[in-house]
Formats: sequence, C-alpha cells, structure tokens
Amino acid sequence: MIISQDIESWRTALSNVKGIYLITDTSNGKLYVGKADGEHGIWQRWSSYVANGHGNNVALAKELGLAGPERRNDFSFSLLEIADIQSTSEEIARRESHWKEVLASREHGYNRN
Repeated sequence: MIISQDIESWRTALSNVKGIYLITDTSNGKLYVGKADGEHGIWQRWSSYVANGHGNNVALAKELGLAGPERRNDFSFSLLEIADIQSTSEEIARRESHWKEVLASREHGYNRN
C-alpha cells in the first residue's frame, strides 16, 4: 500500500484532500465505503488501516479477527471521490452515504451504518 511505502509526493497529495474511498475484499467481492474527513485527509485515514488492518471499523475488525492478520492482504483500496481539505464533515458524510447507497455496501458489504 502507498501508505506503508511513505512516498513523500503521495503523502503530500493525500494529506491535502478529504474524500470517499472504497475497500474491496478481493476474496469475496464485498465492499466497504469509507470517508476521510480529518485534518490530514485521506493519508491520515488510510494510515489507520496500515496500523491495525481494519481502521477501527467494526465489521472489518471482525472479519480480520476470524481469519488472521494475513487476511488484510485481500483488501484493495481505491478513491471514489476527492474533496477540498476545507470541506465540512457533514458534506463528506453526505457523499459517503450516497456511495454506500449506489454500491449497496450496507446490504452486500461491510458497511453497518
């Protein structure tokens, strides 16, 4: 993952945008739509996944807990939408909800809310 390589150009770029991302479980096709709305944007949020494998997401933590730490290698990360770093948490949450609906990740993926 880009985060663990700590490439300065990527760190700079991803720290300066907020947005919506998609995690695809390549072993079963399930999706997780997430948002990055913190002060250091997408870089900050994705760094939490590198730290523990699940970014403190309940469903992903359960999935990883059942299968073991190597299971995190089945997760592929991509950006769905980027937003200005000044975007509000409410704006980002609305866009996250939109993508959850479009991709049906609540019904057929790991999103629980």
